[in-house]
Amino acid sequence: MISRRNAKIPQSATVAIADLASSMRRAGEEVVDFSAGRAAEHSPDVVNQVAMEAMRTGRTHQTEAKGLPEYLEAIAAKLRIVNRLDVDAERNVMATLGCKQGLVLSLLSTIDIGDEVIIEEPCFVSYGPTIELFGGIPVVVQTDRDNRFCWNEADLESAVTERTKAILMCSPHNPAGTVHTADDLQAIADVAIRNDLTVISDEIYEAVAWGGRKHLPIYSLPGMESRSIGLMGMTKTYSMGGWRIGYAYSSPERIGAMTKVQQHLMTCASSFGQLGAAKALQPEVIESMHDVWEDWESRCRFVTDELDKHDALSVSMPEGGFYAWVDISRTNLSSTEFCTRLVKEHKVAAVPGAAFGESSDGFVRITCVRSWDEVHKGVARVIEFVDHL
Repeated sequence: MISRRNAKIPQSATVAIADLASSMRRAGEEVVDFSAGRAAEHSPDVVNQVAMEAMRTGRTHQTEAKGLPEYLEAIAAKLRIVNRLDVDAERNVMATLGCKQGLVLSLLSTIDIGDEVIIEEPCFVSYGPTIELFGGIPVVVQTDRDNRFCWNEADLESAVTERTKAILMCSPHNPAGTVHTADDLQAIADVAIRNDLTVISDEIYEAVAWGGRKHLPIYSLPGMESRSIGLMGMTKTYSMGGWRIGYAYSSPERIGAMTKVQQHLMTCASSFGQLGAAKALQPEVIESMHDVWEDWESRCRFVTDELDKHDALSVSMPEGGFYAWVDISRTNLSSTEFCTRLVKEHKVAAVPGAAFGESSDGFVRITCVRSWDEVHKGVARVIEFVDHL
C-alpha cells in the first residue's frame, strides 16, 4: 500500500522532463535540454581534486551531524566576507545535502502537522509537495507580476492565520529571476515579525545576480537573525548538482534543532563532499568562478534577447539565477501543450509554467546555461516551433 500523502503529491515536473530528455537522447534523438537547472560546465577541477584526495586518504567515514570543522569554518568565513553576515562556525551554520535537504531540516524543525507555510506563486515545484509530505499545509500567495514577481505586503499579511508558522521564499527567484531588494525583503520581514513567523529563505542562486545587482539575505535585516533560516550551496552555481552538498545558517537554537533532525534522518552530509565544498568556498576559488558566471550572464542575455524579438513571446533578462521566464500566452497554448509539442516536434525540453503554480500557465521556464552550441541550437528551434504554430 502507498501512503495517502505520497499519492497526493505530483511528481517533480523539472526532474520528470529532464529524465524524458535523457531517455530520448539514449534512444538516439538529439534533444536540447533546457529543462532542469543544470549548467553545461563540469564541477571545478580544483574542487574535484580535493574530494578525490580525501577519498584516497581514507576520509570516507561519517562526520559529526552538523558537519566537519573545516567545512563549517569555510562556510562561516564565506558568509562573513561575501554576504556580510555576523555568524560563528560553531553556533550558526551546518552542512546539508543540498538546499532541498536543507529545506527538509528547516521544515521538520519548524512546523507540526496541520501548520501552514506561506509560499510564493510562481515558486519552485518542490515547495508545496515537501510541505505536504511533512503534514503541513502550503498556503499560496501570488506574487505581483507588475512588481517583478515580489509579494505585496498587504496580500502576504492577509494570508496569515493562527496556524501559520513560516514563510518560504526564494531569492534570486526560481523561476522568475527576481533578486529581492532591501525594500522587497523588509515587507516580508515586517509580516514575519508582527506575526512571530519563521522565514525560510532559499538562496541557492545567491552567487549569480546580474546587472551589478547583489544578493541580500533577509537574515541581515534587523530582527531577523532569530527568526530566519538561510539555505545556500554549490549545486547550481558551481555545477555540483550531483554532489548534493550545501549549508544552512541560522540562530544557534534553530541550527541545534535542525542538527537533531539530521542525526536521525541522514546522519551527516558526505565527508569528502564537505571537504570539496570547503575548497569551493575559498576566496581564490570563488574568484576563479567569476569568468564562468559572467559567461552565464551573457548566455542569459542572448536567450532572453532572441526570444523576446518574437511577436508571440515576451521575456525579460532575469535579475539573477539562470532561467528565462517566457510569457507564451500569445501562442494560445497551455504551457503543458507548448512544452509537450516542443520536445516532441522540435526536440527541445522546457518546463511548463503550470508546474510552478496555476497562475503561471502562460509561461515556460528555459534554462539558459547550457553550452553556447546548445543555446544557439535550442533557441533557433524554439523560434522555429513558434513560427509554425
